[in-house]
Amino acid sequence: MEKYDFGLIGLGVMGRNFILNIAENGHSAIGYDLDKAKVDALNTEANEFKVKGVTALKDFISGLAKPRKIMLLVPANVVDKALDDLLPFLEKDDLLIDGGNSHPNDTERREKEIVGKGFRYLGVGISGGSEGARHGPSLMPGGNEKSYKLVRPIFTDAAAKVKGDACVTWLGKGSAGHFVKMVHNGIEYGIMQLISEIYDVMKNGLSMENSEMSAIFKKWNKGLVASYLVEITADILEKKDKQQGGYLIDHILDSAKQKGTGKWTSQFAMDFQAPMPTIDTAVSMRHLSTFKTKRLKADATLKGPVARIEEDKATFIEKMEHALFFGMLMTYAQGFELLRIASNEKDFGLNLGEVARIWRGGCIIRSAMLDDFMKAYERVPQLPNLLFDTKLSSAVNKKQEAVRDVTIQVAKAGLPIPGLMASVGYFDAYRSGNLASNMIQAQRDYFGSHSYQRIGEEGAFHTEW
Repeated sequence: MEKYDFGLIGLGVMGRNFILNIAENGHSAIGYDLDKAKVDALNTEANEFKVKGVTALKDFISGLAKPRKIMLLVPANVVDKALDDLLPFLEKDDLLIDGGNSHPNDTERREKEIVGKGFRYLGVGISGGSEGARHGPSLMPGGNEKSYKLVRPIFTDAAAKVKGDACVTWLGKGSAGHFVKMVHNGIEYGIMQLISEIYDVMKNGLSMENSEMSAIFKKWNKGLVASYLVEITADILEKKDKQQGGYLIDHILDSAKQKGTGKWTSQFAMDFQAPMPTIDTAVSMRHLSTFKTKRLKADATLKGPVARIEEDKATFIEKMEHALFFGMLMTYAQGFELLRIASNEKDFGLNLGEVARIWRGGCIIRSAMLDDFMKAYERVPQLPNLLFDTKLSSAVNKKQEAVRDVTIQVAKAGLPIPGLMASVGYFDAYRSGNLASNMIQAQRDYFGSHSYQRIGEEGAFHTEW
């Protein structure tokens, strides 16, 4: 019986596309799914590639060369069951790879259990959506480095390429891969929130038409904020609705769903005391967006100013581009700082320059800025925050006047821009040598005798207020 190099369980759109990507790059692959329709879809698309799908787990296992290399691309809530089904068929040193959006704590638990039984385990973040899976995603593997080397040639060939450079690298031990992917998604939340706020100001503050907004985002995608998310925003704004006519965006309900990775990012940030207000705000705004009935009621009773920007439109649009750049940079800075702190806490050994490098292609948060971040970490590998890089700090200092003008004028117009405001607040707090937290410490001591520290003195102090 013919043996295949790589196995994949879960032949949904992502799984089917990724296994076809692997096969197209010269590696034989076998896929497994209980759903015959999904297996048939893979076999129909197989063409001349050395790839096939099966519905019997025994056929899947027996079809793999040893040591077996098996990736799971299944929903996070069925990973444990899928592993339980697999384990009786495995042999020593077979490699299991979780390619889904698993919680890092689950990844650590599973790795401990599976390695303890004599098998190998990797947690791998994959970004790029279904198109990325087919034509080259950003891959974020974590776990034992020797285990990663078993699939490194396959992953290198399948990953997105930027100037011939594969967007994949071993990130670190344990749950490093899934942790990096989780923070990637948190950054994604933040940037999406910022772009949606800019869109809202264009639409309701400047009364711009969808086609005009699309043209602006296309222009921006060639400059400061060039990125995948800006690119698709331009495409979305010009998409027509086939059912009711007009533009599709105007028929989409303003209630944003989520799968939880943004929330996980915020939760870990709280645990590690890593400030990330832009990302936290983005998560909260998704929650608030689901309060549609309450918001409609409040819209009728809570009054505000006329939503209109008075400044010259062309001038204000230019300022908004600078404001978006500022907000995006703050979002990346928050995410990378969490990675730095988590790497120290969990002993991942992350190379943040490499994280920036593999995010430049294939992934959802790819942007022109990532080249600058990669260079910043080349200059100072242990850079504690991107804002400490000389070139980046110079760039953000030049943009702060524009973002302040935008937030002031939009606030006066009564339009919600909590992400941008959080970004400005983060910047101002981070650059403050003296915060008002001394008052908080005094209050805590006043009502709870929690004590406080005195400037320039050792020890804890308490006052009978």
